[in-house]
Amino acid sequence: MTAPHAQGLRTGAPRRTARSGQLPVVAVVALGGGVGAAARYAAALRWPTGAGGFPWTTFWVNVVGCAVIGVFLVVITEVMTAHRLVRPFFGTGVLGGFTTFSTYAVDIQKLLDAGRTGTALAYLAATLAAALAAVWLAATATRGVLSRGRR
Repeated sequence: MTAPHAQGLRTGAPRRTARSGQLPVVAVVALGGGVGAAARYAAALRWPTGAGGFPWTTFWVNVVGCAVIGVFLVVITEVMTAHRLVRPFFGTGVLGGFTTFSTYAVDIQKLLDAGRTGTALAYLAATLAAALAAVWLAATATRGVLSRGRR
């Protein structure tokens, strides 16, 4: 059969669809996200923020997470060929679950609700600046260390 409708007929080999090909990716992102979120929660339990105080734990979690993202992405895109599930597991899952925009937004809202507008604005700006600086500095430093090692 060569008719267009014949292309959808089953043959002996199972068809691989986009949906089934994405299942491992979705699974490793979910697994990694659980690991990252659990690590962030552990940090929040270890270093709690008092009511109305500067949310240092969330601040440092986001900054450290961004620095690790900078190192990780340089290594897996410029140095080595990683398995196709490494980036979704660690980059999207673990680091995506560890860093947190939602808690950052909630922290800002809590500070505003507590009348701590100055602290909220400082946190808003400091987190953004520090996170961007961390990813850039970490990526740049990683490239520098790796280029020295190649000489």
